[in-house]
Amino acid sequence: MGVLPEDVRNSNTLPTFLRQAAIMPTDLDDIDRRLLQSLQKDNRLTADELGEIAGVSRSAVQRRLKRFRDEGIIEADISVVSAKAVGRPMTFVVEVEMERERTDLLDEFRRSMLALDDVQQCYYVTGHADFILVVTAPDMSAYEDFSRRVFNDNPNIRRFHSNVVIDRVKVGLQVPV
Repeated sequence: MGVLPEDVRNSNTLPTFLRQAAIMPTDLDDIDRRLLQSLQKDNRLTADELGEIAGVSRSAVQRRLKRFRDEGIIEADISVVSAKAVGRPMTFVVEVEMERERTDLLDEFRRSMLALDDVQQCYYVTGHADFILVVTAPDMSAYEDFSRRVFNDNPNIRRFHSNVVIDRVKVGLQVPV
């Protein structure tokens, strides 16, 4: 996999989005693509089942899966849990604008988001907001408590705007390959 030299990639001299964008994509053949497409739909498929789909042997599938994991093509093998089924039926898309964009304050905000189970996703973005969050909550009252604790009590947050999700039209992490 072609990448920036590790000392540059891991240094703080480049913004994160540039370091990530500089990672060159791995060359994938048609078999790799079939395997990845199938795994994104169902990662419980056996090596035999994947071999049938891709037209290769079980051992060839296992070698490719190991390579995918070693190279970071497959980032995680997880189960997707229904938020509604576990008592968190409300989803909010929140735009957060920071008061100051000092690196230490941005890093502090990032760390705080990583520590919060309510936050499913956190993106550092360009545009009028600095961060976009996806947050789940059991109800409006719980979200209000969350927003007071996380946003209102943080002196480095200039403003935040909450959007209540009415309908989950499409949700997923599948990537076209």
